[in-house]
Amino acid sequence: MALFRRRKKSEDEAQVTKVRLRDRLARTSNGFSQSLRLAFGGTGNEAMWQGIEDALLLADVGLEATQSLVAATKKEVGRSASAAEVTSALRAKIVDLLSSHDEEISETTSEGPAVILVVGVNGTGKTTSTGKLAQRFVGEGQKVVLGAADTFRAAAADQLATWAERTGALLVRGADQGDPAAVAFDAVKTGVDSGADVVLLDTAGRLHTKSGLMDELGKVRRVVERTLPISEVLLVLDATTGQNAVVQAREFAAAVHVTGIVLTKLDGTAKGGVVIAIQQALGIPVKFIGIGEGADDLIDFDAEEFADALFSQTTI
Repeated sequence: MALFRRRKKSEDEAQVTKVRLRDRLARTSNGFSQSLRLAFGGTGNEAMWQGIEDALLLADVGLEATQSLVAATKKEVGRSASAAEVTSALRAKIVDLLSSHDEEISETTSEGPAVILVVGVNGTGKTTSTGKLAQRFVGEGQKVVLGAADTFRAAAADQLATWAERTGALLVRGADQGDPAAVAFDAVKTGVDSGADVVLLDTAGRLHTKSGLMDELGKVRRVVERTLPISEVLLVLDATTGQNAVVQAREFAAAVHVTGIVLTKLDGTAKGGVVIAIQQALGIPVKFIGIGEGADDLIDFDAEEFADALFSQTTI
């Protein structure tokens, strides 16, 4: 059966990705780098370390992750290290943190297709991300079924229908205001019957503060698992919301077993450090990041590439 792993890039492809990511993360990188330069230009060792903390917090790395990274960097280089030594060590610690979790999509089961449940609140880019994932998998030669289980927004099902037409994926949708679990069940059954490799289920935009809606999401999962186990639960978060994305991740993780994060809109925020905050707080890997509106702007998350982009404007 198919295995959804990151395809190894050629040197040319890797360079293109590096440049794209650097350009799209410019808002975060510029602010972070400017703050680092101020930290290293200050007077006194303690002022420098405080400035480094401020730079990380400004990028929305979060207090817990910031304190952990600074403490680890101090321990490695000593309190009076040079700016270049501190920068190199800090970058390495960030890469270590971001590389500590599995970033790959699970394999299909022996019984049938991989089932990927896509969850998140409205406005995060959840349905768009589902469509982009379909395009990615179809492009890799996989047969895809799209399940429009967000029955409360006709626009969401219509949007998935457009993606299905564009990619050649099969679409399963139900009546407006219908039972999302029933649509999910039908989509999985269609996936099994058609010999699909993957079923992508777009669920309704859950308000993470509403326990009833979370309960409904749990129902979707239980109904699906009567037929097949769920391979992945991908939580779509909006990077522009900063630390609120961490709050959402906690709530969803408590309600349903989230296996990976899709972090969208990184190109439109100075808060890209929330990637680090999520990893530190929850240990849930960021598997995909959105860096633009284009169909190919949902890319695999790579810790080294992210760190390169974050520090790209830092000249010491």
